[in-house]
Amino acid sequence: MTKYDIFMKVIEKGSFTEAAAELGYSQSAVSQTVHSLEEEFKTKLIHRGHDGLGLTEDGKAYLPYIQAVVKAEENLEDKKKEMSGLVDETIRIGTITSVSRNLLPLLIQSFHELYPQVHFALRQGDYDNIHAWIKEGSVDFGFLNPEYFNDLSAEVIYRDTMVAVLSKDHPLAGKKSVSLKDMAKEEFILLDEGKNSVPLKAFAAYGLKPHLEYTIYDDYSIMAMVRQNMGVSILYRLVVTGFSQGIVLKPIKEPIEREIAVAYVNKNDMPLSARTFLKYVIQETPHVLKKMGIDKGIL
Repeated sequence: MTKYDIFMKVIEKGSFTEAAAELGYSQSAVSQTVHSLEEEFKTKLIHRGHDGLGLTEDGKAYLPYIQAVVKAEENLEDKKKEMSGLVDETIRIGTITSVSRNLLPLLIQSFHELYPQVHFALRQGDYDNIHAWIKEGSVDFGFLNPEYFNDLSAEVIYRDTMVAVLSKDHPLAGKKSVSLKDMAKEEFILLDEGKNSVPLKAFAAYGLKPHLEYTIYDDYSIMAMVRQNMGVSILYRLVVTGFSQGIVLKPIKEPIEREIAVAYVNKNDMPLSARTFLKYVIQETPHVLKKMGIDKGIL
């Protein structure tokens, strides 16, 4: 409790006695505090009238500044409490490959500049894995496609478009764009997204069934296989950004998109560190995507 807080309590109560009783101080201690403040300012701040205590003209002039000091001290204390919850804390996140390879490193790096004593534990899996981890509480929150899970709270942070991935000498590489029908005729390398595959859903919507040659969990293994002419694939734009050397990317005539959200059970039950980073992810993702040059068409 500072001298400014005591002064404001006296003004609020209009009485040294009542202020002292609420603060748990003696009346003489409260009076002495106000007196020392007046000595510091070299003027009378409070006068006694028939109707109780009141501010002098100088007191009225100083009041806004004293209020500003009290507010600043409150803000500082709040920040100290916030920071104390962000020391040696570990934020546990369930993530998919595209997010952990491209988006998360940039977000974590800039967050660390603000909170250098926070640690991260990343668990990588498919949507079903991440959903299970969130539900059981082994991660604080996770990144997934909210289309398939309505039992979690979710906030969409971007919408990603899929592109055809071809070797440089593939016959389709010379086309301006390719269709799903074109892709269905080729040996296809499927990105393993668990039971909720966005490409397979897109093929099915047009009555097509791709020639599945391989089902691979790792996006970058798929790109390596495409470079070796082992098949064609469809991958997310965020995945291939910066990693497309030696392959050809083509737009798909029938647009295939997915939404990626940060999902959780209850935000208020999260540790402060996780809640703070979650808020940071939501706010900063658009800026990070813009820096990566892939903000167009993304939420």
